[in-house]
Amino acid sequence: MNKGYQVLILDDLSNSSLEVLEGIRKITSNEPLFVQLDLKEQDKVKQLFEEHYDIDSVLHFAASKAVGESVKKPIDYYQNNITGLLNLIQSLSHPINFVFSSSCTVYGQVSELPITESTPTQRPESPYGNTKKICEEIIEDAVLAESNLKAICLRYFNPIGAHPSGMIGENPKDVPQNLVPFVTQSAIGKLPPLTVYGNDYPTPDGTCIRDYIHVMDLAEAHCAALEYCEQQASGSDMSVVNLGTGKGYSVLEVITSFERVSGRDLNYTIGPRREGDIIAAFASIEKAQKVLNWTPKYNLDDALASAWIWEQKNNSETN
Repeated sequence: MNKGYQVLILDDLSNSSLEVLEGIRKITSNEPLFVQLDLKEQDKVKQLFEEHYDIDSVLHFAASKAVGESVKKPIDYYQNNITGLLNLIQSLSHPINFVFSSSCTVYGQVSELPITESTPTQRPESPYGNTKKICEEIIEDAVLAESNLKAICLRYFNPIGAHPSGMIGENPKDVPQNLVPFVTQSAIGKLPPLTVYGNDYPTPDGTCIRDYIHVMDLAEAHCAALEYCEQQASGSDMSVVNLGTGKGYSVLEVITSFERVSGRDLNYTIGPRREGDIIAAFASIEKAQKVLNWTPKYNLDDALASAWIWEQKNNSETN
């Protein structure tokens, strides 16, 4: 919206809140269009695109995304993530730029780091990761069959952080399934002490290593990806781009960084490994730099500091 696009938001509010819209209004001084809609309802999705026939681009983030939860509820994940994508693509009746939110989980546990876009994908360790891999394949086939679909798949590594204003941030409705919101909610007293899932991995400190990217850098990359699609003459090929920082940090390093930027000691315990987790993953971002002319601006401390600002504003009543 800050770049001048008119935005229509679709969300079923299963893991979000209408309060986000107020944050967007304050940040942009603009009014986003909003429709509460479940992408699994094909007729309603089709009707929406008929009513808003002037839509020229789609940024598709609507999916369940927790690795651990997907292991426990695999069928729910396949139904939501894949059915939603199919209904969305089937509702597109005119040329569309399509930016898809994919994941580094499509690579599974790799033998060499950093991970490049030419690293072979394999059967992911979790149903969540497998839904992303299947969705990429669906989009690739659709692009080959539909000349009016120009698509790019952005393989996120681990998005964290919040808008610097503290007006928008990560606020899952239930117990967080991702590390950073659990860290911040634990630090503010909303949740019990953090559990670190495993300290016996073959890494320097025994905990899993991930590539953590600030959500603001991720947002900039999506705008760059949209511009990339707009500049392509046709949709004869689906592009794939990694989005990370190119650096890996362990869970314990994230905890140390948070303690540094927040000034708070974080209580945590060591638990057993969590099913579906891989040992280590961090990105090569050379393609993103070359193709999208994009380079991340923020580091781990920046991202955690913004997440902590958001948490304190969002849960001021418990602070």
